[in-house]
Amino acid sequence: MHKKSLYNTLLNLSRNIFFYNQIYLKDTFESRLYLMFIHFSILMIIFKKKKKKFPQKDYDLFFQNIEYNLRELGFGDVAVNKKMKEFNQVLYDILLKLEIDQNKSNNFNISRNLIYKYFSCFKDNKDTKYPIFESYFVNFYNYCFELPLDNMVKDSKNFNYGCS
Repeated sequence: MHKKSLYNTLLNLSRNIFFYNQIYLKDTFESRLYLMFIHFSILMIIFKKKKKKFPQKDYDLFFQNIEYNLRELGFGDVAVNKKMKEFNQVLYDILLKLEIDQNKSNNFNISRNLIYKYFSCFKDNKDTKYPIFESYFVNFYNYCFELPLDNMVKDSKNFNYGCS
């Protein structure tokens, strides 16, 4: 896998105009990062359900790219280390709590409370944005689950739910 393939795929998915024009998420570094973490968690969940370990090297390179971006944003060594520790904790929180019922192999449902934790706009939003957001990720999971593991990361970039 190319050094930035996973990172670039997840970054492109997080930049889907759908999140900003239809769901009205704020286009911030944190929002994009959380979206990347949700997509990444789904890929890792699929690997686990298919009884294959996600490559540690790819995981490490993903976080290395985040670290490079923080440095480009002007963060110093101490701040980068602190942020990287926080981001690693956020990823694991999302990974461990994203899927409601981890025993069901064919159905994927995301935890509303977890999404509210990282996207507070849904807590106050009384319209239909959350179900659309949830539908996106359920469809992303189903799309990726059908892909062969060897090509899943590369081909997941072709998922285009909500593009107009």
